[in-house]
Amino acid sequence: MAKTIRLTVAQALVKFLNNQYIEFDGKENPMFEGIFGIFGHGNIIGIGQALEEDAGHLIMRMGRNEQGMAHSAIGFAKQKRRKQMYACTSSVGPGAANMVTAAATATANCIPILFLPGDTYADRQPDPVLQQMEQPTNLSITTNDAFKAVCKYWDRVTRPEILMTACINAMRVLADPADTGAVCIALPQDVEGEAYDYPEYFFKKRVHHIDRPIPSARAIQEAVELIKRKKKPLMIFGGGVKYSEAEETFRKFAEKYQIPFGETQAGKGTITWEHPLNLGGLGETGGLGANLIAAEADLVIGIGTRYTDFTTSSKWIYQNPEVEFLNINVSKFHAYKMDGVQVVGDAGAALEALDAALEPTGWKPGYTNEVRDAKTKNDAEVDRIFHLDYTGKDFVPEVNDDLDFQKVSEEFIKLTGSSLPQTRVLGVLNECIPQDAIVVGASGSLPGDLQRAWRAKSVGGYHVEYGFSCMGYEVNAALGAKLAEPEREVYAFVGDAAYMMLHSELPTSIAEHKKINVVVFDNMTNGCINNLEIGHGQGSYGTEIRFRNEKTGQLDGGFVPIDFAMNAASYGCKSYTVHTVEELKAAIEDAKKQTVSTLIDVKVLPKTMVHGYGDWWRVGVAQVSKSEKVHKVYEEVMVPHLDAARKY
Repeated sequence: MAKTIRLTVAQALVKFLNNQYIEFDGKENPMFEGIFGIFGHGNIIGIGQALEEDAGHLIMRMGRNEQGMAHSAIGFAKQKRRKQMYACTSSVGPGAANMVTAAATATANCIPILFLPGDTYADRQPDPVLQQMEQPTNLSITTNDAFKAVCKYWDRVTRPEILMTACINAMRVLADPADTGAVCIALPQDVEGEAYDYPEYFFKKRVHHIDRPIPSARAIQEAVELIKRKKKPLMIFGGGVKYSEAEETFRKFAEKYQIPFGETQAGKGTITWEHPLNLGGLGETGGLGANLIAAEADLVIGIGTRYTDFTTSSKWIYQNPEVEFLNINVSKFHAYKMDGVQVVGDAGAALEALDAALEPTGWKPGYTNEVRDAKTKNDAEVDRIFHLDYTGKDFVPEVNDDLDFQKVSEEFIKLTGSSLPQTRVLGVLNECIPQDAIVVGASGSLPGDLQRAWRAKSVGGYHVEYGFSCMGYEVNAALGAKLAEPEREVYAFVGDAAYMMLHSELPTSIAEHKKINVVVFDNMTNGCINNLEIGHGQGSYGTEIRFRNEKTGQLDGGFVPIDFAMNAASYGCKSYTVHTVEELKAAIEDAKKQTVSTLIDVKVLPKTMVHGYGDWWRVGVAQVSKSEKVHKVYEEVMVPHLDAARKY
């Protein structure tokens, strides 16, 4: 008879989490650093009681918003390259619902995070209880069922003994490099407090090994035969290379065979920008260099990439009629994309096997000066946009569309006293922040600007969430990145709209004594989406942040001025408002001296973000419209690109 220990479900869960470890390449770490939580009805007297009584090594961190704290947890796991993580607990109902967006963000980006939301009573006796969602057709449905669509594993502990299988399966997914993401274990509040005689072996130390699966010899040989037929290959550095910690293997392979590479958002910054084969960002938000080579490539070797529509420019950018795809991925699902040759295995192990099989063939690519020229052009273009200054009425913005820029810019400058172009601000930041700093971004025009132009100067210094492009990730994830690497300065680059949507863990950073730096790019226009709508034939509708006009009844009054510096100061941050390059440089330097979190409020001219470089993005343009502009875009832009794009 196995020895048992009598614990509540919540106590058993906390004890179990304390004994989980991850091993990768011989390095072993606790799987969970801690738990983010906002206690309320449904978890305070369950998990809260268990943590108060015996948290073990788990650090309890109190969030300010459930979505925000979960974004912090994602930022931590992402910066730790998925080798360590946090759990997140919330109350029943609204608290749980707030975390659903973060769960989707984690799953879209393949980042492990454990959600532990409280749930309504399993015995249903007090029904309906506070915050319960009553569905007359199915009383078993609760708010937590919303997690099912956005999680890689979901379970509900309706009996104490269910906890054991639920936890083991949760760890299986969280430690799976091919299929990780959000995991939800719903905890009915009555069951959280129920006692059970758990077997002691349930609490033994468990080491979850992240192995390096080796691809089959057949797959490697098929890959070699494909490469031998090609002369103009292009490699893609995806997030899978970073999480595999295979950057050195990738670099050596690229150098040995002189194959240029482009970066996805998840992969960028793992090999620094100056490498002669690194052509920078690729695809819809890619830069000039990578996109020039992509258009002519006859072989695309995608390593650890999901081939999102941004990476492939909606399957259009690879225009060589002879182009074929070689996909190296630990996930068979992703390896099958683009109808490519599939090499299923760890990125590092696969590249080593491919190298060993390819070397005896003596294969070399057929490039002459194309890669060097593309790199030179890309560097020159970044230099240009980083040094753009507003010159008055003769100034032409990078995004020169049908918005009346002269009128809008005059109004903006008069209101803010600033005429700083967005690209100029990025150039100053790229020059002046510490070389080993971590830059965090997620939504709006900034991720596009960063992927196209940001020069990553240190490994692990580029942290952009663009799998879900979740507004509100930036500030909160910056806290997570700081928790992961406290010795590095962390900068969140965030638009005005994204800051207003969610920055809840900025005051948490103050409470935790974890300094982060926030740079708010305020153009008052929801600029990215404004570009999208105007660029596709519409007017400026519902994007500019303006007062409602009493005369027209529309949101076409004056700009709504917002003092983001004052907002941050109210939390205890050191804050700055800048209007010139000189003020910006001074703020950056002073921020370095601070011990508390900082915020720099920068007013940037609308339409001064980076434009596209030979890219296309498929969006749902109306096929029927009263507007000739919309009709023209559909017929002259969308249809030709759709016809030229790959259909699988």
